[in-house]
Amino acid sequence: MSLANTSRFAVVKPGQTYLGKQGVVYGAGASKETVGAEKICMNVMPMPPGKRAKAHYHDKIETIAYLLDGECAVYYGDKLENRVMVKAGDHVFCPADVPHAPSNESGKPCTWLVVHSAGSDQEGIVMLPELDKVLVEKLGAA
Repeated sequence: MSLANTSRFAVVKPGQTYLGKQGVVYGAGASKETVGAEKICMNVMPMPPGKRAKAHYHDKIETIAYLLDGECAVYYGDKLENRVMVKAGDHVFCPADVPHAPSNESGKPCTWLVVHSAGSDQEGIVMLPELDKVLVEKLGAA
């Protein structure tokens, strides 16, 4: 048996934040940026009422999200033609390369716990401004 490499074991304390390309301020969790993660990351995504993430997909990266509290709509698909309402306690799986945009239309804050199969949630992001226009037409400016 080989000795475990404990030199990289780390704890991330609350309070660190960053603005993601998706236009949302995240609570920094374990990631490439904070602990040197290589294949997985987890961050907290608080969404105030009326907040909508910019449309995007993660190139070759899977996403699992757990809604800690509140309710949130998620638009997904090639033209964001699909909409699902997610409630506290629900898990969401988004396959790699699927366009999506969470949108808090509930009038109350919601908080997501988001895991990606990459060291950073900003890795492999492809922004889709043409789909942002589709959402604006559907929902109005937010």
